[in-house]
Amino acid sequence: VMLLRCKMSLQDLSERIDISVVNLSKLKTGIVRAIRFSTLDAICRALDCQAGDIIEFRPDVPEPEDE
Repeated sequence: VMLLRCKMSLQDLSERIDISVVNLSKLKTGIVRAIRFSTLDAICRALDCQAGDIIEFRPDVPEPEDE
């Protein structure tokens, strides 16, 4: 949602904060279970938002099992 509001693609964000599109895509789809504060800070700065604007807590969603 924030990408759309900022009229920015994942590729644009990737270039702006120097993080691969693959890693951003994993963050966007919820595949990863953790994020570094420095990454979160970079994303929030680029999108001019707060952390709560781009992440949510969903206690009813089970964590993926380790393989």
